[in-house]
Amino acid sequence: EAMLSEGLISDQQYDEARLLLSYLLFEEHNEMGYIKDIKEEIDIEFANINLSSYYYIKKSVRKIQKTIRKYNRFSKKKETEVELFIHFCKRLRSMKPSINNNVALMNLYYKQMESIKKIVKTLHEDLQLDYESEMKNL
Repeated sequence: EAMLSEGLISDQQYDEARLLLSYLLFEEHNEMGYIKDIKEEIDIEFANINLSSYYYIKKSVRKIQKTIRKYNRFSKKKETEVELFIHFCKRLRSMKPSINNNVALMNLYYKQMESIKKIVKTLHEDLQLDYESEMKNL
């Protein structure tokens, strides 16, 4: 905190360092618990989206994506990334108002699905089958 008060690091760098330390100390040994906690945070963020216009929905959805990417930087496990983004896509598809009514949100969804597919191809065969079947339901 001394570095923060002296202006040597930004608030964002401080927060990320704090989150990384928290992950390394408490979550690294329990990846499934880490995934569960982040999924709960994603659910809360989706519940708090301002649905009054697609502009606010897009901003919020991009913010959620950014949050997921931040947490993935700590874990560095491809399975975690796939799990979190599949959950993200499920929540996005089930949103009301439907993302089908907005080209930008649909493009964001399809782009994210393509990204997931690329990552899944790098995983073990059994995991590939599991994730591919889960993605078919989206």
